[in-house]
Amino acid sequence: MQQDDIEIRRRRARYRSWHRGTKETDIILGRFADTHVAGFGADELDQYEILLEEQDPDIYAWVTGTAEVPARMRGTVMDLLLRFRVDN
Repeated sequence: MQQDDIEIRRRRARYRSWHRGTKETDIILGRFADTHVAGFGADELDQYEILLEEQDPDIYAWVTGTAEVPARMRGTVMDLLLRFRVDN
């Protein structure tokens, strides 16, 4: 994969992170993307793009710990997201 393709995917992932539709999830994923997506390679982008396909209430529940992360979503990106803290 060419570097230009990776950059396009990174920009798209950052945009999608900030424009989810649920304010809380926008903030969590938007700030996470601003902090981490620039350093993601193809494998991490694959994982993150799969995460972005999930529903906001599910993502919010996983991040807040009110629901267990399903096995299909576990991986390095989810681990990083669960450790990520959004500062006020």
